[in-house]
Amino acid sequence: MLRRFFVMAAAVVVASSLLTAPAEASSRHGGYLALGDSVAFGYRPNAGAAYLNAANFSGYAENYASLRGLRLANASCPGETTGSMLVVTAPSNGCENGYRLAYPLHVSYAGAQIDYAVQYLRTHRDTRLVTLTIGANDLFLCQATTPDHCTGASFQAALSQVSRNLATILSAVRAHYRGDLVLVSYYSLDYRDPTQVAQVKAIDAALTQVTRRYHGKIADGFTAFFLASLRAGGDPCAAGLLIKLPTGGCDVHPSAAGHRALTAALAFAH
Repeated sequence: MLRRFFVMAAAVVVASSLLTAPAEASSRHGGYLALGDSVAFGYRPNAGAAYLNAANFSGYAENYASLRGLRLANASCPGETTGSMLVVTAPSNGCENGYRLAYPLHVSYAGAQIDYAVQYLRTHRDTRLVTLTIGANDLFLCQATTPDHCTGASFQAALSQVSRNLATILSAVRAHYRGDLVLVSYYSLDYRDPTQVAQVKAIDAALTQVTRRYHGKIADGFTAFFLASLRAGGDPCAAGLLIKLPTGGCDVHPSAAGHRALTAALAFAH
């Protein structure tokens, strides 16, 4: 485990240096399909008119595509749940019932995100990588709609549903694609809070179990953020990994530095 931490730390340093170096022209080495929620999208809160052009948002997927010279199709949607990724009428945390009604995504499609993914994989046989970050919005909905605010039995029920939905998602992907599949796992918002850390670990463990069943790899976002926040005592906000809010504190979404840490985790896994 200690060796893994040292290797991951080295990956964070290397990837960060590469991503902050002057960009050079690179050849395209195949397709890269990014799927998921606002983390994969590169979402920023309070962005105003920037929402009118999806090119104003970038995150780990854009970073990694540039790093490896891959042609990116980022189909992610802010607020997507595992359910709404499969069926547009399923409960969403602001994707189908919000963001998509008002603003463009990185790529345009009419139906569910998984339908776009399947069509993309059918028509892009040179795809070399599929990444996925999904599941957190299911838990946010659970917190908002259950009597125990997703802290007891409802938390376990939500995890079970996420696992079932993820299995359906990955089954659809694997029906048309046998290449590299990587889940980018979630990070803690505060590594000093044992309750919050335990919840994120449980979410990541459930996602990991299903992903490995479909021969996928794990980009360990949890450990990448932990290592990068050590200089701030385990506080990702103070470490600059989360987007600062004008009113103080931080949003839940990664900053540019946070996305570099996730990119490092992806580079380590892939």
